[in-house]
Amino acid sequence: MTAAGADLTLRHPVERFTLDNGLRVVLAPDRSVPVVAVSVYYDVGMRSEPPGRTGFAHLFEHMMFQGSANVPKMEHARLVQAAGGTFNGSTHQDYTNYFQALPSEALERAIFLEADRMAAPAITEENLRNQIDVVKEEIRVNVLNRPYGAFPWLQLPGIAFESFANTHDGYGSFVDLESSTVADATDFFSRYYAPANAVLCIGGDLDVAEAEVLVRRWFDAVPARPAPPAPVVGEPSPTTARRGVVEDPLAPLPAVAIGWRVPDPVNDLDTYLGTVLLTELLSEGDASRLERRLLHTDRIAVGQSSYLGLFGDPFDVRDATLLVTEVHHSADVGVERVLTAVHEEVDRVATDGVEPAELARVQARIEAQLLQQADSVLGRTLGFASAELVHGRAELAGELAGRLARVTPDQVRTAAAGLSPDTAAVLELRATGGSK
Repeated sequence: MTAAGADLTLRHPVERFTLDNGLRVVLAPDRSVPVVAVSVYYDVGMRSEPPGRTGFAHLFEHMMFQGSANVPKMEHARLVQAAGGTFNGSTHQDYTNYFQALPSEALERAIFLEADRMAAPAITEENLRNQIDVVKEEIRVNVLNRPYGAFPWLQLPGIAFESFANTHDGYGSFVDLESSTVADATDFFSRYYAPANAVLCIGGDLDVAEAEVLVRRWFDAVPARPAPPAPVVGEPSPTTARRGVVEDPLAPLPAVAIGWRVPDPVNDLDTYLGTVLLTELLSEGDASRLERRLLHTDRIAVGQSSYLGLFGDPFDVRDATLLVTEVHHSADVGVERVLTAVHEEVDRVATDGVEPAELARVQARIEAQLLQQADSVLGRTLGFASAELVHGRAELAGELAGRLARVTPDQVRTAAAGLSPDTAAVLELRATGGSK
C-alpha cells in the first residue's frame, strides 16, 4: 500500500556543491523546455536590520540594480531582456532574492550578471540618493497614501512581538533612510552580501557538469568573507493578550487583525503543517469556516482572510511568526462581535475537530497550489532556493505537497487548540476619514 501523499512528492533531481568562498550552489536540471532560471538568495531581510537603519534591506535591494563593476547602470535589465528573459528581486523578512528566467543559451549571461553584482555593486553617492528617493516614493504610494497601506503587516508586529528585529518597520522610516550614507551601504554589503551568506540556485535546461564550470568560472573570483551571525528573531511565546488601535483616515471601513503565535516553521515543521492546513480551513474559499460564519451566516463582515507569515508565504519564514486573521467590517458592527465570532470558529475546530472530507478538500486546494507553483522552471527554482536557504534542504520544496497530504485531523485540531484568545495580539483599525 502506498503511503498517503507519496504520489505528490516532486522527485526532481537536485545537485549541490559549495565554492571555496562559501557560496552554496543548487542545480536542478530539467531538459523538458529550453528555459533556465537563475536565482540568488541572500540571508538578509528586514529582520536583519540594526536600529537606526530601518528599511535598509529593501533599500539595498534597489541598490543592487544600479550597476556593478563590469555592468553599467540599466545594463543588467537590458541584457536579460535582450535575450528574451525577465528579471526581478524582492525583500522579505528573512531574505532578499534576485532572479531571472531566460532561454537556456543565455545561461552564462545570467550567471555572469549575478556574479558581477555579488562581487562589486555600484555603491555611489548618486545611486544611493536616487534610490532613497525611489524607496520614499514607494512608501508614499504603497503605505502612506493608500487605505490599509500598513495594516496589518507593518502595524501588527509592534503589538505581537517584543524585539526590535520583529517589531520595527521593515519598509523604513524617512529619517533612517535619509540619514544613510555610502559608508553605511558599503558596510551593509560587506557584512550581508558575502558569498557565504547566499545560495545560488539554477534550474531548467542545463547540463550539471557544464553549469558547474560556468558557476566556478564567474563566482570563484568573488572574494570570500565570513557570513554574519544569524539575527536573533525567535521570542518566547506570549502569556497574555495584547491589544492596539490605529486610525486610518483613508480607509472606507474599519477592520481588525488577530495574530496568534504559531509553532516554529523550521524546527517544528510537522506541527507547523497542521497550522498551515488550519489556516486554509478557516479562510480559503466560500466553504471555509470564517467565510461562512462572518459573511453568510452572521453577515458582520465584508471581507476576511487568514495567512501565515506577514508576507503570506507559510514556507519561507523562520520563527517567530504569526497566523493572522484580517476582517473588514461595517462601522455599525462592533469589533468585539467580530472577535467573538472568530474565536468561536477557532474553538469549534479545537473542540469538535474536523471531518476527514473537509480536511481532504483543504489539502487538495493547497497541494494543487504548490504543484502549480512548481510547474514552471522559475517557480520551481525559487522554491528550491527558498527551501535551501530557510530550511537547509532544497528538496523540501518538492516534498511539501506530499507531507501536507499526510496531516491528520488531530494535527489540525491541535493547531486550533493553540490559538487562544488569551494570548492573541489584536490590532483594531478605525476608519476616521468620516463622510463628506
